[in-house]
Amino acid sequence: MTIPAGLRRAVLRAQRDTGFLAAGVLPHLALVPVWAWAAATTARTGNWLLTVSVSAALVLLVTPVLTAVQRARYRMLIGVDVPRPTPAAPEQWTWASTARWLAATRPWRKIGYHLLLGPLLALLELLVLAVAAACLAGVSAYAWSWALPTGIRQEWFGYLTQLPAYTAAGLLLLSALPWTARAVARAEARLALGLLGPSRAQRLQERVDQLAVSRTDLIEAVDAERRRIERDLHDGTQQRLVSLAVNLGLAIATRPDLPSDAREVIARAHLEAKEAIAELNDLVRGLHPAVLEDRGLDAALSGLAARTPLPVRLRVDLEERVAPNVESVAYFVISEALTNATKHANAMRAEVIVRQVGEVLRVRVTDDGLGGADTAAGTGLTGLAKRVGSLDGTFHVSSPVGGPTTITAELPCAR
Repeated sequence: MTIPAGLRRAVLRAQRDTGFLAAGVLPHLALVPVWAWAAATTARTGNWLLTVSVSAALVLLVTPVLTAVQRARYRMLIGVDVPRPTPAAPEQWTWASTARWLAATRPWRKIGYHLLLGPLLALLELLVLAVAAACLAGVSAYAWSWALPTGIRQEWFGYLTQLPAYTAAGLLLLSALPWTARAVARAEARLALGLLGPSRAQRLQERVDQLAVSRTDLIEAVDAERRRIERDLHDGTQQRLVSLAVNLGLAIATRPDLPSDAREVIARAHLEAKEAIAELNDLVRGLHPAVLEDRGLDAALSGLAARTPLPVRLRVDLEERVAPNVESVAYFVISEALTNATKHANAMRAEVIVRQVGEVLRVRVTDDGLGGADTAAGTGLTGLAKRVGSLDGTFHVSSPVGGPTTITAELPCAR
């Protein structure tokens, strides 16, 4: 006979949950002798101060052990991992730091779980176990009743008239046992997660820290990919275009006998090749200029200011090189700001100031153009704001109609 899969899963689940509840009875009752002794001793001697002190010390010593036992019980028997609160220990123990550490670890919640809630959970577990024992006794009533002496069997069950009722009651309770044990196990798991695990605020803080780390890793990966693309373009595509332009130039210079139409076509192709090389150079510098990686932000901005078609006053004050992703974002902001000032604002001059103040890199680009730039208009300034925001930086644009335009960005640069 084949047992249905659903029934087999229900039996296994009931067996697992019932075993889990049975394993929790003794740990939940572990502190009952302590407070029972404290109550009896106080009633007998009247020395409540000594009794409370001794019992409190015992509770504080036993609570970490019981907490570890409960975490192992939840993890091994029902697969629920109760995280361990891991607040950083203060560098210097003061009253304020101790209070903050206690607020983070919340030892009173663990003490309340083991001292007050534990006995109640033990009673609930014993009740479920009693129901399970009654189920088994009722279902197997026909088997074990015949093992009793005849007088006792007739006194308890009469002449077998009550056995069917016992069996039916056992089957009814047995059908409800998996859901009952599951409900109690889930309730205990929720209470353990709330009282023995980290608080909601701590879980949110840990999640924020994880997201910050993953975002930093993502930014660094994107920056590394950008540098790889720059190297591939510089060493591959750009060299092929240069070779093509050189060959076309040699064809024009060394073949004076070419027809005029062919010479015109080759000359046009030569010009387009040189324009493509210039555009590719601009693209490579916009992605991640090699000088930025090799010599830092100061040298890269000097080259950028020299290539800009309008006069740029540059001032860079850095204590040391900042993180590569910060350098990349700062360079991109300044490059786009100067490009906008040249192409759209009709500016005559610009000023770029880069200064490191503590753990913040401040970037300011000012031009005397027409103004009227607006980040809400969906222009390239929106992309700049998002790129600065990816590093938890701030981005601000001041551009009244008629100018001047000032773009300010502050980037955290702590390593």
